[in-house]
Amino acid sequence: DYGSALAPIYVAKRQGKKVFVYVDETRPSSQGARLTAWELKNERVPHAIIPDNAGAHLMAQGKIDIVIVGADRIARNGDTANKIGTLEKAICAKEFGIPFYVAAPTSTFDAKCKSGKDIPIEERSEDEVLYQTGPDKKNQMRTILVASPGSKAVNPAFDVTPARYISGIITEKGISKPNPKTIWRLLAI
Repeated sequence: DYGSALAPIYVAKRQGKKVFVYVDETRPSSQGARLTAWELKNERVPHAIIPDNAGAHLMAQGKIDIVIVGADRIARNGDTANKIGTLEKAICAKEFGIPFYVAAPTSTFDAKCKSGKDIPIEERSEDEVLYQTGPDKKNQMRTILVASPGSKAVNPAFDVTPARYISGIITEKGISKPNPKTIWRLLAI
């Protein structure tokens, strides 16, 4: 019933814990600003959308207690692929001593994928970076150029976070350290 990365947040809220979520925009397709924020609003979880590159600033100010991200694929060694920008959050969390968790169903683990180096990174259309689409003030859908006309863009959809930056992987079967021995023990449960 819960989205993967949001499940721990919903459970914490239902347990009466005080929860506030900073939601990355998740550029270029704005999945965080559109989908994650919408889900949090529907669950009445207090939140604020932030620019993707504001995370380190908030961490430095002591406003972040924990980072929880989703995953699109998890390799045997615990390396994790997720939306672009996840690696930056993991590095910053490590720098500021903030726990960094990946929340994903066990179906995300890929036994055939030895490490993050084996995960292909999708290169998406540059239009996702150069243009934004959304409703205007009259609720009419519009696509507008948000970059310098004639500029090119590079648009990797994912990045890989090495296991050494991950505090734990949260699944429907429990929490595992991101290393092969504990991951596969968890999956065998």
